Amino acid sequence: MNAWIIIFIAGIFEVGFAFCLGKANQSSGSTAAIWYGAFAVSLTISMALLIKATQTLPIGTAYALWTGIGALGSVIVGILIFKEPATFWRIFFLSTLIVSIGGLKYVSN
Repeated sequence: MNAWIIIFIAGIFEVGFAFCLGKANQSSGSTAAIWYGAFAVSLTISMALLIKATQTLPIGTAYALWTGIGALGSVIVGILIFKEPATFWRIFFLSTLIVSIGGLKYVSN
């Protein structure tokens, strides 16, 4: 599989573990334990895919893309699901993050 696709999927799982952490923090008892378990699974998959992607992509590029995708997705999930504010500045800086991720893809191998 193409390393760019792998790093994108790894970033999606990073969003998944952030989502699970947010849900676990809103829960208690066995429900929280299930969310923490899902967090651990998502984290493991995300890290494994990051490792796989770094076998082809430079570590700096792969890590920046992974964290960028995760940050972007986590903020979007926060706004849509956890009702975090969607202020002008949050949207502005999300836009710059998207441009930066695209730029990294453009200038990398």
